[in-house]
Amino acid sequence: MKILVCISNVPDTTTKVRFTDDNKQFDATGVQWVINPWDELALTRALQLKEDSNNAIEKVTVAHVGEKGSEATIRKALAIGADDAIRVNADPRDAFFVSAQLAEVVKQNDFDIIFAGIESSDYNGAAVGGMLAEQVGLPSVSAISSFEIEDDQVKITRDIDGGKEEVTSELPMVAIVQKGIALEPRIASMRGIMMARKKPLNVMEPVDADSLTEFESFELPKGKPPCKMIDPENVEELVDLLQNEAKVI
Repeated sequence: MKILVCISNVPDTTTKVRFTDDNKQFDATGVQWVINPWDELALTRALQLKEDSNNAIEKVTVAHVGEKGSEATIRKALAIGADDAIRVNADPRDAFFVSAQLAEVVKQNDFDIIFAGIESSDYNGAAVGGMLAEQVGLPSVSAISSFEIEDDQVKITRDIDGGKEEVTSELPMVAIVQKGIALEPRIASMRGIMMARKKPLNVMEPVDADSLTEFESFELPKGKPPCKMIDPENVEELVDLLQNEAKVI
């Protein structure tokens, strides 16, 4: 049984966001890139499944759509424990383009479980996993917070409004995971970092695919207003501010 984990390369959350070209392009100068947090949790769960002797997991592969500059992020995934990696050599223009490239990776290989994070922490589109499943014709389940293998099926728990839902799925399938799929992402050990240098990182050229999204401009959110201090006994002013200024009640 083989597992594929789709990983995205996103700016670290401490990055100071800037734009260029009249706010039409993200300025990547000086940005620290990391594995998308949801993808990192998916990778952790995939490695846990492989380490469980009850599961016949042969290999965990990571796949990424990005140019050569993103290989440091891929090597980090290999250092954490992935066995090998595939990089589709293309600028990840939008969700449809990325999912089309990942679909080609799936079609050219033989994976039983495909993990995808529910969204990326930069654009938060939450679209790639579902599009990928549709393009390769596999069943998919989203918002997964627990994933167990039992014989030829998987038992899944997903969070829904007001509770949890348990479902089963045949393999192969696309599992779109969220927070809870693993408690904490793994940290690469020194030995893992050394081993990652020797693990296979295969490069594929992209297939023709449209980009269905056009970014017209970016805009930074407005800064937070300064804090207002009020007398703790002045309930009337507090209620007025919450109603008419903060508009939360």
